[in-house]
Amino acid sequence: MSESLQDAKRDLRREFRARRRAVPDAAAAAAGSALARFACADPRVGATSRVGLYADGDGEVPTQPLFAALIEVGIGCLFPRVQGHRLDWVRVERWEDLGTGRFGLLEPHGEPAAPPGSGEGVFVPGVAFGDRGERLGRGGGYYDRAFPADADGPWLLGVGYAFQRVDAVPEEEGDRRVDGILTERGLEWWTRIP
Repeated sequence: MSESLQDAKRDLRREFRARRRAVPDAAAAAAGSALARFACADPRVGATSRVGLYADGDGEVPTQPLFAALIEVGIGCLFPRVQGHRLDWVRVERWEDLGTGRFGLLEPHGEPAAPPGSGEGVFVPGVAFGDRGERLGRGGGYYDRAFPADADGPWLLGVGYAFQRVDAVPEEEGDRRVDGILTERGLEWWTRIP
């Protein structure tokens, strides 16, 4: 990766992490509830029996309301657990079953399940999202490696606040774009999902 690309990504991460952390608690809670409403009303989300989800951290939009809503409508939730340089996926029935893992984030314990595949979906964290589906993640590349662009895998739906959507995000080879974005203002798909 070129030094200028690294600098651009680092600057964006710094800016948007600060903006996320500045969101008042009440606004964050309202945004988390809105995510749940929009996701559960979407026919593509409703058509799947399992999705990947994550526990929010570092000022991200709260995902516990989304988890509760998905469970209530009968959609199973798999949470990622960092194992070396890869993600394992574990089915979670109750939010309380998550514990502090690597990087201080909540992770599942228990036996790994098959990762989300074709016809299923993954709600993906991000720092910023571009208008063509580009995603700037936390910097570890875990989701990029788990779901390469050329594989027949699940749809990926970026999750964030509306202000995290920008015109473009710097990309490099191997960065995985998302198929749509879910914010407190709605759910929008960028690609056609069969």
